[in-house]
Amino acid sequence: MILEKTFGETVRKLRDERQLRLREVADALKIDISTLAKIEKNTRKPTKQVIEKLAMYFSVNEKDLMVAFISDSVAYQVMDEEEFATEVLKVAEQKVQYLKTKKTS
Repeated sequence: MILEKTFGETVRKLRDERQLRLREVADALKIDISTLAKIEKNTRKPTKQVIEKLAMYFSVNEKDLMVAFISDSVAYQVMDEEEFATEVLKVAEQKVQYLKTKKTS
């Protein structure tokens, strides 16, 4: 799965590859068509349940979709801090490791 695109673009690509209409996918997921359209345009965040349903519907790895979604959140957060973005991501990675060890202590 291509993860360098946004979550919405990834969902749109999955739908387009299968030549499915928004309505078909929205109906299968039991969500409103406008909700799916907004997710594809990255103007609405999906819930974890919607991500799970998308993974099942398109037969893709749920972890990959979650990584795509969460990485969007991180990227949008640091995007405007161009001169610090790389350093912020490195420090965040270290903090994740620290917090994991602290949590298990």
